[in-house]
Amino acid sequence: MRVSILTLLVWLATAGVSSFAQQKPIIKHVPPDSTDVASGEEMFRTYCAVCHGVDGRGAGPAAPALNQGLPDLTQISQRNGGKFPGFRIANIIQGDVYIAAHGSRDMPTWGDVFRSMKRDEATVKLRVHNLTHYLRSLQQK
Repeated sequence: MRVSILTLLVWLATAGVSSFAQQKPIIKHVPPDSTDVASGEEMFRTYCAVCHGVDGRGAGPAAPALNQGLPDLTQISQRNGGKFPGFRIANIIQGDVYIAAHGSRDMPTWGDVFRSMKRDEATVKLRVHNLTHYLRSLQQK
């Protein structure tokens, strides 16, 4: 009897650790920090890198918690016939274009987030423009 109780306890401990290891990470939503409006790179590192990775290839620390894999942002131009679609990318960042591959809207609507920082619309547009410009600079040749 003592052996079977010990076996049961070992089995329960192993099953608990195994199920814990398979759980999907939880994304904690926190208020955004303000960044330099002029620095697309600083905005990317602050707002985007947690999911997309600092190199933009889609391997940020929060990526495993998302519903679908993230695109390699260094390949945007390549996926668009060698041209960077700046207007479309700006619209995606602002939330004006819905991306079906995102499933539920895992990617924040950054236009709304930037507006929530109590900035005027011109500042919001400048942020989106500079972030888009930084994404253009990440493109592989």
